[in-house]
Amino acid sequence: MNCLICHAPYNPLASWQHFLTLKNADCLCVKCRGAFVKIDGEICDICGRPFAGLERSHRQGKLCADCVQWQKDDEWKDVLTKNRSVYMYNEFMKEVVALWKFRGDYAIVQAFQDEFCREFYRHFDNTFCIVPIPLSDERLYERGFNQAKALAELLALPIYEPLCRRHLEKQSKKSRLERLRTENVFRLSEKTSLRGKHIVLIDDIYTTGTTLRHAAKVLLKAGAASVSSITLARG
Repeated sequence: MNCLICHAPYNPLASWQHFLTLKNADCLCVKCRGAFVKIDGEICDICGRPFAGLERSHRQGKLCADCVQWQKDDEWKDVLTKNRSVYMYNEFMKEVVALWKFRGDYAIVQAFQDEFCREFYRHFDNTFCIVPIPLSDERLYERGFNQAKALAELLALPIYEPLCRRHLEKQSKKSRLERLRTENVFRLSEKTSLRGKHIVLIDDIYTTGTTLRHAAKVLLKAGAASVSSITLARG
């Protein structure tokens, strides 16, 4: 069997759990699986940023300094209830995301299934509406698939797609300040009632939180009761 990421041959370890539950063996070799850094320990109540290794000046109580600033802004206060992420966006994760998202290796999403689902059900349940962050039509054509929707499909829950996105320059090319100042690229794709619904946005990476908050603002304006998010990685 070959590792889904490095393609090196390996013998997957099988346990009694795999035999008793018919669970598939890991699609990654031990080296690649171990290179992912899962988020654990104390985190920011809102964005899920780990506090381990964070300077005290970048933390105020249960919030990181970034979320304190978001909460001080009347336009953005409480727009995003909380974000939770599975992995740190370390150098290995950056390489894997590039391979998956920019080079079109769709199958890599299988490597995230167990941990992504486990983290989702730690914080949410099947009463939440699952909304993947959309790509613009141009970006979708370029990549061939929406990585956020691929992650949402791992949850095996109904997927709602009330948002559409205008095509602008890639967020990855913008500085932090430019991301914070960017205009809202999202709008409702059609007239739809979200009144009273609790929504979980799905995306691949939380960086500044701007993209998720812009999407959340549109959904709240359409009547959603709350908007949270879960991402694969935390930048």
